[in-house]
Amino acid sequence: MALPETKGKTLPDAWDYKGRPAERWKTGGWTSAAMILGGEACERLTTLGIAVNLVTYLTSTMHLGNAASANTVTNFLGTSFMLCLLGGFVADTFLGRYRTIAIFAAVQAIGVTILTVSTIIPGLRPPKCDPGTGKPCITASGDQLMVLYVALYTIALGTGGLKSSVSGFGSDQFDESDEKERSQMINFFNWFFFFISIGSLAAVTVLVYIQDNLGRQWGYGICACAIVIGLTVFLSGTRRYRFKKLVGSPLTQIAAVFVAAWRKRRLDLPSDVSLLFNVDDMDLEGESKKKMKQQLPHSKQFRFLDKAAIKDLKLPVDHTMTSKWYLSTLTDVEEVKQVLRMLPIWATNIIFWTVYAQMTTFSVSQATTMDRRIGPSFQIPAASLTVFFVGSILLTVPVYDRFIVPTARRLLKNPHGLTPLQRIGVGLVLSILAMVAAALTELKRLGVARDHQNMVDNPTARLPLSVFWLIPQFFLVGSGEAFTYIGQLDFFLRECPKGMKTMSTGLFLSTLSLGFFVSSLLVSIVHKVTGDNRPWLADNLNRGRLYNFYWLLAILSSVNFVIYLACAKWYVYKDKRLADEGIELEESGPTCHA
Repeated sequence: MALPETKGKTLPDAWDYKGRPAERWKTGGWTSAAMILGGEACERLTTLGIAVNLVTYLTSTMHLGNAASANTVTNFLGTSFMLCLLGGFVADTFLGRYRTIAIFAAVQAIGVTILTVSTIIPGLRPPKCDPGTGKPCITASGDQLMVLYVALYTIALGTGGLKSSVSGFGSDQFDESDEKERSQMINFFNWFFFFISIGSLAAVTVLVYIQDNLGRQWGYGICACAIVIGLTVFLSGTRRYRFKKLVGSPLTQIAAVFVAAWRKRRLDLPSDVSLLFNVDDMDLEGESKKKMKQQLPHSKQFRFLDKAAIKDLKLPVDHTMTSKWYLSTLTDVEEVKQVLRMLPIWATNIIFWTVYAQMTTFSVSQATTMDRRIGPSFQIPAASLTVFFVGSILLTVPVYDRFIVPTARRLLKNPHGLTPLQRIGVGLVLSILAMVAAALTELKRLGVARDHQNMVDNPTARLPLSVFWLIPQFFLVGSGEAFTYIGQLDFFLRECPKGMKTMSTGLFLSTLSLGFFVSSLLVSIVHKVTGDNRPWLADNLNRGRLYNFYWLLAILSSVNFVIYLACAKWYVYKDKRLADEGIELEESGPTCHA
């Protein structure tokens, strides 16, 4: 029953499913957010349930080599995250977040269904074989791989579109102007992270076990059912959701500033900044945009972009005052400059996700060759080692909040503990240590293999070495993700201009995407350079030198960390820059801890 003070009150910037002003007591809040969280848990279960164990399917069922399998997995994941940019553009410009989630969840369901069917029909995979017999296995044919790739990249398309909008649509269910609902929004993001973690744990334990012991058709079939259930749960909340108007993509604003600056590249900048076009110069038609903009101080960096705000009287009036492709406000220009300032930090975050990619590829391949028994009969699925990865994330977050934050407050005099850039730095250091641990563990594993010569030539043999030797690398990367992921998300949401929050999430997720693609590129280069005589990335890991690949990643990560430190020292936080100019920073909503 509605409370008297809320019944009949509508929100100024939200509408219900019929296009009417949304009533506070009938729409939004935890009821609608719960539907979104349930759908997201199913999506995470589906995506990770496929990705985390995909490398073993490619090597053992499709009979691809280790390098080719690793690249297939990283390209699939990289494409999924890169398509978040496309999904965000479509949501902001054309469909809105609700329709984007519904459509792309359906696309993902189609992809998972195709993948499930490919595991059921015998003609869509090569015949079984035993590498231990010495007879070569038949690699999957072009047609079989084509069906597999159609399924995977359909899933990637659905995942990218869905991920780009689901957290934003969840935050739309709470009114930032209301103190109580703003507090609920912060709790929503905490629950969002919790449901992602629950879906991840179920994927790397239950689903992986089903795939390895009952068959891929059962595992992928459950994934298909899960995403359909998730879509059904999401759609069931339609009558309760709050919908926001399309605001257009910030990518359009960035492109418009560059185009306008290029068109007026031959004009001289005025000596007085006040002569440049700004939000205060807008007519009544631009009043709504003016309200959305926080006027920013002029900066001397990237001054060539200031030309976009030159009022060129030689151009027709309809071009200068009504077309953003000819004239941008100085505030628009400064917002684009803010994004450009963030790019060095963005670029130096990519290598972390290249290290992260190894946890779903070569680390899983290592686990398949080691002793995974617990007790007399139970054997841990190789891909389930990632449970230590997920567990370390869940452990690091409370440890950070309870111990690191209070310590950092005392030592660094920062009320929030570590700054976003400091958190990212800690994550980068942990990724370096993870690759050192991975290289040392691989040297230990190869030493055991050499002590048992009868096992060296059999890639399916189980070496008498516990798989728990791999825990340090999983644990370090997982802890590193807890620092880097939240630090990156905090940084991009805090530092991006207020009107670019959706794009900031896409910018953050693009670092994951490029990290996977860099992994694919490195694997291809290393595999080609080291050749077939003494390859680093051999199909039989016992005959390879995977430890050298890990050392390479440790060196690259160390060099990247030095560059990152220089970029972080150069960067000035937006609130400090505005404070130096005497401008109060507007409240931009809660930081998303997901």
